[in-house]
Amino acid sequence: MHGAGEETRLRVPVGDDAHRWVTRASCRRVLFVVHNVTSATRLLDVLPLFRDDLRVQLLVTCTGSSPFLAGVPELLASVGLPVLPWEQAKETPVDLAVSASYGGELELIRGDLAVLSHGVGYNKRLATPDTGHRTPDTGHRTPDTGHRTPAAAAPPSAPAPAPVFGLSPDWLLHDGRPLAAATVLSHPEQLGRLRAACPEAAGTAVLAGDPCYDRILAALPHRDRFRRALGVAAGQRLVVVNSTWSPGSLFGDDDSEGDLLPSLLPRLAAELPADEYRTAAVLHPNIWHGHGPGQIRAWLDRARHAGLALVDPLEDWRQALIAADCVIGDHGSVTYYAAAIGRPVLLGAFPGGALDPDSPVAALGRAAPRLRPHDGLRAQVDRAVDRHDPGRFRAQAEHVSSAPGRSAALLRRAFYGLIGIPEPAGRPALLDPLRLPSYAPAERTAPVRVLSRLTDASGPPEIAVVRCAADDDGPGRGYGYGSGYGSGSGPDSGDDIGWDAHTSVHEDTPDPGRLRIADVIVRYAAADDPRVGPPAAWTAEVLGRHPGCALAAYVTGPGRCTVRTRGGDLLRLTARPGPDGRADLCDPAAHASALHAWLAGGKSVEEAVASGITVVTGRARHGVDVERAD
Repeated sequence: MHGAGEETRLRVPVGDDAHRWVTRASCRRVLFVVHNVTSATRLLDVLPLFRDDLRVQLLVTCTGSSPFLAGVPELLASVGLPVLPWEQAKETPVDLAVSASYGGELELIRGDLAVLSHGVGYNKRLATPDTGHRTPDTGHRTPDTGHRTPAAAAPPSAPAPAPVFGLSPDWLLHDGRPLAAATVLSHPEQLGRLRAACPEAAGTAVLAGDPCYDRILAALPHRDRFRRALGVAAGQRLVVVNSTWSPGSLFGDDDSEGDLLPSLLPRLAAELPADEYRTAAVLHPNIWHGHGPGQIRAWLDRARHAGLALVDPLEDWRQALIAADCVIGDHGSVTYYAAAIGRPVLLGAFPGGALDPDSPVAALGRAAPRLRPHDGLRAQVDRAVDRHDPGRFRAQAEHVSSAPGRSAALLRRAFYGLIGIPEPAGRPALLDPLRLPSYAPAERTAPVRVLSRLTDASGPPEIAVVRCAADDDGPGRGYGYGSGYGSGSGPDSGDDIGWDAHTSVHEDTPDPGRLRIADVIVRYAAADDPRVGPPAAWTAEVLGRHPGCALAAYVTGPGRCTVRTRGGDLLRLTARPGPDGRADLCDPAAHASALHAWLAGGKSVEEAVASGITVVTGRARHGVDVERAD
């Protein structure tokens, strides 16, 4: 969508002859103005405030002024509202226009305009307003940033800082008058900075809280459900890597901060044992749509094969924050929201010069600990979690919203006041609850190095298992296990004495040559999958094809797998449920590796069948029943 005049103009429900075709002809018009996918997410937050009101016709348009237009047509189509080409939208009278950005020719909208922040307040400095053609010379100038050529006799001076996006006259005024009828703020601290930066617009300020934050707060009781949706097992820690956009972000390659990402993600996979940690990435929509989702998946291919989850940047990022045990982030709003709900935060990048020093996000940068790129990652994550004070970022939380839980009521009141009709009678203003994401456990297709140890050879079968990504140089090489493996959770200080090693490989590994050296080969599929199942057939086929493999494991669901040993035993492994009766979400491939270690240690199948086995992953113990399946 480019806002081009040649786009097909709507005839219904608006247009020159719309009165001939519409069914409800007396509706007030509310226009959602989309700049890019990022701003659209905030508009989707507030869209439910107009539901069930037959007096209101909702419309949507895209200004076409953003560099990040990819993904917008698909998003607008999914919303299902009439989409006006921008040229038609500028000509169509509306009762209210709602935008979450100052981009584009907003001054040409024929109706009252309300502007919301699309992040956690207004924090970033941007050199050039991305306003399209608001005034003859603003599209290609940098206001007061020092790029003008000084007079020949004038001494050089330091460039003035760029204006704060959303709080500067460069965005807020048109021809000296406020652009918006309502400038929506979430906290009085923003109002104080607005008055200082642009007093002409202060009279338009509306304090109405933060709808995104309110949706997060309302969903906090569902933390365990969100964790289970990501396949986080008992005893596991979820580490979320978050990045805003720009070269100075965690995902960026700004030389001044150093390019951390190429080493960070592989090291997370190598240093954080797979059954003790789950990793996920939340990337800004401008990263996704600026570089392309396919390119992002290609850049993160190795990390994804090692178990990294890529979280939907539109729908599921808030759920991931709620589920997280630790967030490695930067100066973006998502990291700030994480801190505000009490999550431990490590800053992997934080370009302070890009922020208003008086903003809450800049204050977070002064308060939160930094990630030390060259130190062990596991020790830093564990220290951040174990030593975290839930009240550490209380000041930051207080600056997200001055009306937590009340944004729906405040925003609806402001919107209907601009429309000029009463709010719907007898219906509370409500936001949509966060959805429960689909179940998406880690499925590692990269080779896995497994260290195992029989912890009590005289008693019932109990096997400690540590699984990490295998090095490209070969299984069991290259990665030290000394980063925080104390407390009896695995090999300590890189010393593998007393631990046996084997390699587990997914059948769909990107490098099929690894199957020749695999001790355990794994497949994830439904038991009745006609392409590869049933498990008995697949396990026999795999052992016949790969003579070096000692055990084949067919994972059929949470806590369940069927294995066949080289000795011909077909066994079904079933994890015992937790105390609450729910399935144990430890990856069944770990159970298969534990059984392999048990048998490789000279123990018998009969002992495992008689009493089951206990698989120890870090501090968690998983009871697994073993029964013959043939």
